[in-house]
This record gives sequence, structure tokens and C-alpha cells, in this order.
Amino acid sequence: MRYLGLDLGNRTCGVAVSDSLGIVATGVDTIRFGEKDLQKALECVKMIIVEKAVDKIVMGLPKNMDGSLGFQAEYVLSFKQMLEDACGLEVIMVDERLTTSQVLKVMIDGDVSRAKRKQSVDKLAAVVILQSYLDRLSR
Repeated sequence: MRYLGLDLGNRTCGVAVSDSLGIVATGVDTIRFGEKDLQKALECVKMIIVEKAVDKIVMGLPKNMDGSLGFQAEYVLSFKQMLEDACGLEVIMVDERLTTSQVLKVMIDGDVSRAKRKQSVDKLAAVVILQSYLDRLSR
């Protein structure tokens, strides 16, 4: 079973994919699109789904710190619906609170330059989201 991990933002979408056994997540790309242009994001994700022969999608859900859903969560849920309608695949939502800040902290601690952090943070956040889900499955 191959999983696709997504970390959706307003102008970028980090993408990760699992190995065919669904054990290890690897960063694939950061998709860039116009402000909230979900149609372009969808087209790019669909190409990756076909290319990587994906069976299920795992997507980060940005909840507020109190667990409630805000505007960004509604935006992500609308993309989830678009994905399900367009691809017919199950989209599993995973709480992604603090994922990006965790990735940034690791990158800063690793002395990664600001430019490289900006370039890689979304892709690595997608890896963290997907790997956390895969780890829960294996328990």
C-alpha cells in the first residue's frame, strides 16, 4: 500500500510518499501555486498520484491549539473534498498542529540556511505528517 502525504498551505503544498510497504515516508516535492489556487494544486497532486501509484492520501489538518477548526482547516477540508471527487481515493486527515514549527526547529538546530529552510519546510512537514501516520499504523 503506497501512501501520499500532503501539507497544504495557501501557496504551497508539501508532498511526501511512502515506500510500497507503507513503512517509510520520503519527501517528493513542494508544489507552488497562486494564492489559494486549489485547482492548480489538484492538477499537480493528481499527476503525482498517477506517477507514484498511490493508494491512499494522508493530509495534515491544521487545527487551532484548542482543537477547534478555523479558516485554514476549512480551506484544507475543501481541498480534501476536491481530491476525493477527482481521484476516488480515501483521504485521511491527521492533526498537524506544530508540524511546521517542529521541522523549522530541527532545520535551525541543523544550521540549515534560511533560503534552504524556505525551500524545504513544506516537503519535510509532509514527511512528518505521513511518517507519524505510518508509525501509528504499525503499532
